[in-house]
Amino acid sequence: MGYTEELLSEGERIVARQKQHWFVFVAGARFTILAVIIAVILAILSSGIQGDGAPGALRTLLNWITLILFFGGLAVLGWTTLRYLNQEYVLTNRRVIQLQGVLNKTTLDSGLEKINDAALSQSIFGRMFGFGDLEILTASDSAISKFHMIIDPIGFKKAILNAKHEYDTDMAGGFRPAPPIRDEASAGSGDTTADATVAMAAPEATAATPAATRATDPDDVARTLTTLADLRDRGAISAEEYEAKKADLLGRL
Repeated sequence: MGYTEELLSEGERIVARQKQHWFVFVAGARFTILAVIIAVILAILSSGIQGDGAPGALRTLLNWITLILFFGGLAVLGWTTLRYLNQEYVLTNRRVIQLQGVLNKTTLDSGLEKINDAALSQSIFGRMFGFGDLEILTASDSAISKFHMIIDPIGFKKAILNAKHEYDTDMAGGFRPAPPIRDEASAGSGDTTADATVAMAAPEATAATPAATRATDPDDVARTLTTLADLRDRGAISAEEYEAKKADLLGRL
């Protein structure tokens, strides 16, 4: 199990994941690559120096510079590679996560319920090579995070908006009102037509509002309240929303 999977809570699943474009890696490693190239050139020049005295001392100096540049450049290049591989953007069915760091991990995330939009910025060069910048916006239209030079930004933006829509739909569907219940008067009236109509409509109503029907059971109410409390503690819903839902559920008992 990777580090990303360890961050997931119960019931949370990864919807999409993406990395920065390889141009970011090349830009970060440009000086180390240059150092390795210079080391190779110096090694070639050093091999052509013959003789003792001053030429020998120069050859020794060039050899030391070559070794430092070559192995130092390789070490830095390896570290840059690890940093690039550990930079990741993950979308789950509950939040957007940004991870970075090799030994010391840094994680930034934002719940889908707080996201208003994802502002896409893509240059002509970015459109040609398939990268761009995404700014995750809250309801106040302020950027909370910027995904720089991410691969396939259009696809990742669509995935965020689709996941948010599904999240909002699931949250709204969990608190639909219970279907109407036939009163005792109509039950004892002997109206077989009404009874047949209610019997035919009951399965559809039950299927349309499963969470509301289950909410009348005390055990289900307790579990629902526990889930709501967890959402409130994580900031997914406010304390006022929690109290309103709690009063609504307890009123159905």
